[in-house]
Amino acid sequence: MQSTIGSINLDSLFQALWQAQQDYLTEAARRAGVLGDSVSKNPAIESGRLLLDLYRLNAGKVAGIEGEYIEKQFALWSSMWMKNTAGSVVDTQKGDRRFDAQEWKDYPLFDYIKQSYLLASDALLQVIDSANMDEKDKEEVAFVARHFLDAMSPANYALSNPEVLKLAIETKGQSLVSGLKMMAEDIGKGYLSISDEAAFEVGENLANTPGMVVYENELIQLIQYRATTEKVHAVPLVIVPSVVNKFYILDLAPESSFVRYYVSQGYTVFIVSWRNTSPASQHLTWDDYVEKGVIAAIEVASEITKQKKVNALGYCVGGSLLACALAVLASKGKYPVASMTLLIAMLDYANPGEIGVYLRNAFLDQRLKALSQGGVVSGKELSRAFASLRANDLVWSFVINNYLKGQKPQAFDLLYWNSDDSNLPGPMFSSYLRDCYAENKLVQPGAMTVCGEPVDLDLIDVPTYVFNASEDHLVPWKSGYESVKLSRGKVEFVLGGGGHITGPVNPFSRNKRNYWVDGDVGGSADEWLASAQSMPGSWWPHYAAWLKGHSGKEVSAPENVGNGKYQEIEAAPGRYVKEREI
Repeated sequence: MQSTIGSINLDSLFQALWQAQQDYLTEAARRAGVLGDSVSKNPAIESGRLLLDLYRLNAGKVAGIEGEYIEKQFALWSSMWMKNTAGSVVDTQKGDRRFDAQEWKDYPLFDYIKQSYLLASDALLQVIDSANMDEKDKEEVAFVARHFLDAMSPANYALSNPEVLKLAIETKGQSLVSGLKMMAEDIGKGYLSISDEAAFEVGENLANTPGMVVYENELIQLIQYRATTEKVHAVPLVIVPSVVNKFYILDLAPESSFVRYYVSQGYTVFIVSWRNTSPASQHLTWDDYVEKGVIAAIEVASEITKQKKVNALGYCVGGSLLACALAVLASKGKYPVASMTLLIAMLDYANPGEIGVYLRNAFLDQRLKALSQGGVVSGKELSRAFASLRANDLVWSFVINNYLKGQKPQAFDLLYWNSDDSNLPGPMFSSYLRDCYAENKLVQPGAMTVCGEPVDLDLIDVPTYVFNASEDHLVPWKSGYESVKLSRGKVEFVLGGGGHITGPVNPFSRNKRNYWVDGDVGGSADEWLASAQSMPGSWWPHYAAWLKGHSGKEVSAPENVGNGKYQEIEAAPGRYVKEREI
């Protein structure tokens, strides 16, 4: 006798579920090159047995994993039928929000589907973790496996997602119709919508801190913000943002604006706005970004404020560019900064995290050689690569929300910025990946020659503030911590809560999360954290206090921006930031 719920044939459904598990485990094995085309198709137990064939593993370890997997699967099955609920055989990991909705708990069938998927996922990852193989190879296999598992989540498919089914019934199918329309729109645009783009406009409700563009060349515009206090610190703050997205991550809505906050604290703030690369500028190199970007910005800010030194802050890739530029200047006997700040930046790329997986294949080597001769690297391509590192949060959650539920993405300024991509010139991008990520030359004295000068970070002898975020998936905080060992000046290391964006952009007005300070920078990252003190709220006031000690005396705020040589060109945020990806 067949079991059914409504028109759903449970026997067929469970058989299909076992087969789906078998299929993706089989595909993972084939990709690793350890299985041929002939694989047993028996359900349930064969899903566990298949793990034995993966990656030439220790038989004892795999037998234990296999046994536990099968035992839990049968316990899950029995619990569902005997108690009319799937029970709690396996739980989701911390931070995994895919199955948070009550529907996954209320309906035994879907609770079973969820837990069966989680058990199979855990088993596969345990098998890979116990593999007798090189650690880097293991990391790459695990990376691919996680992508398979993320894609196979029952939450990603309408018929196995109770939230989607319930909404479809309530709306009489209209949610699915709306989802198909949004999918068609996104296909036409060529990318997945992750924010309500109609809700924001750069220069209106984003990037609207008052200021003027006071300098520009083919690569940058330099913005000086108007003072809002009667007195300002004499030494200005020059910000070098990342090159991958637009600068206004540090100047979002007024209550979230890093720039606006420090202007309100009496700092004269300059920020670089990188130009979006077009075919006309595809020839630009890493040297151009150092000379025409960082060095030019420091020199102009110094001349406008009539200060021999400025405080310089580098955000993400901007931190690597800043350190490189200061080393180039130091090799010429020039020392134009009073302090250096590295904001979620890496100087030592020995352990770049999961993104390093993308740098270990022959195809990439060939592409970098081609890009070194010219070309434009699409910002959308880079954004997709970064999003893939957190696919459940930055890809699949929006597939479910937009296409399966038919709901428009919310108006979220951080995600709007995240989708406002910038192209990069091939030669610059090629040098960055090869010299920093692949060969880690930035920390090797004399290994890089930039602007005709050997790069030696040991020549940088200034007070340094290093900020990293504890959950950063692009710049792992322990890799960022290695920067403290590369500075001859006194170093202040601060670890914030949150990720790559939410860590640094933690507005004082909201005062969320926490940060750690005052650890012992003489030891390892773990030793630093063990000795550090946790502080509640935003780290912005801590940085303002530190910066004050390197900003000179207070002087009367200037009535205007720029000077006789560098006059106002246009109002902030300028036209460069509004140029969209071509």
